[in-house]
Amino acid sequence: MMVEIHRQQPTEMEEKQGLRSSEVLWKRMEPNEHGTFPADPETSRGNSFLDSLRKYKVKEVFTWHLFKTISMSQGLSVLICGTGISSQYLAVRYSVNTPMLQSFINYVLLLCVYTSILAFRRGDDSLLKILKTKWWKYMLLGIVDVEANYMVVKAYQYTMLTSVQLLDCFVIPVLMALSWFILRTRYRVIHYVAVCICLLGVGAMVGADVLAGRDQGASTNIFLGDSLVLMSAALYAVSNVCQEYTVKNLSREEFLGMIGMFGTIFSGLQLAILEHSEIPKIIWDWQVALLFAAYALCMFALYSFMPVVIKLASATAVNLSMLTADLFSLFFGLFLFHYKFSGLYILAFTMIVVGFVLYYSMATYTQEPAPQETAIDGLDNPVSETEDDNRQETAIQFPSGEDAAETTRSQ
Repeated sequence: MMVEIHRQQPTEMEEKQGLRSSEVLWKRMEPNEHGTFPADPETSRGNSFLDSLRKYKVKEVFTWHLFKTISMSQGLSVLICGTGISSQYLAVRYSVNTPMLQSFINYVLLLCVYTSILAFRRGDDSLLKILKTKWWKYMLLGIVDVEANYMVVKAYQYTMLTSVQLLDCFVIPVLMALSWFILRTRYRVIHYVAVCICLLGVGAMVGADVLAGRDQGASTNIFLGDSLVLMSAALYAVSNVCQEYTVKNLSREEFLGMIGMFGTIFSGLQLAILEHSEIPKIIWDWQVALLFAAYALCMFALYSFMPVVIKLASATAVNLSMLTADLFSLFFGLFLFHYKFSGLYILAFTMIVVGFVLYYSMATYTQEPAPQETAIDGLDNPVSETEDDNRQETAIQFPSGEDAAETTRSQ
């Protein structure tokens, strides 16, 4: 008769698993910088919003970084306002309707400045290296950017101004959805509340436009015009998410250089097809040339500085802050186009700024890919035959009729 007694010895894998589990447990039991013990993330998701309100400190929100971000974002809004006013002057006073020509000039400026910078670089971030490895990505991005600019200008010919202002906000939820899936950005409840406050501010602005009689624009084909605005907003969101990824992981010059190159190509082709008959109708004088230059410089500055602000914050935060661009257009329009003023405009501006500050008051976080943990023996990943063969066991044999015991090791 033979009796085997196995002495259980933990393997190296089991020792690591046990050590990892104890480390995780110790980290959960370790007090944080405030002297309190962190709650389990699985059980604290429900009251995270209330906890954040309790820990809300005004001094930590209103910082120099926030002031700089708001100031630069409002500077971008002023640049957008400049493009709108110059385009309106060209269309209303000089009967110039060439949006693709205006965009083409901007892309040419980007090409001359930023693509030239890439051309003089050496190494992995040089122009030839980028074109060899990522040319098709930037080609698609160039098409997206060109069509987004064209569609939103074209929409004014078919729908009303208020519709464009409202539907253009569609870029915000699309941006948040794309950031969730592509950039793995995770939002808190306070961010959704802030977005709702900003959108309510836009609603107040549109309501003021209606009450003041500024419901301008064509209404020949409202469905087509509204569809163009929605598609333009979706394309802008795609472009902004790609821009955020590029400027935070690669470089601002690479994004602008590639946009300038492919934007020049595709806007030039579209210009030759769609506006070849409109360009000869332009009556050139110093005023028209000055308006074209003002539009091109404002758009070039917008493209140049927007990546800087996005790197400071995020594409979603920057687009929330730039919702005030229509309000700046209104303020300038009070003097240039004799618009009627309404107190709702001040309310709308305040709501947008408050919503942006609330959004910026708490940082978003990025969900990192879960590390591939080695499964516990016998649950998800059974021990392989090699590991089982290497396990050391002690067998004590008691042969019948013998007094001596023989100890053997089975490999």
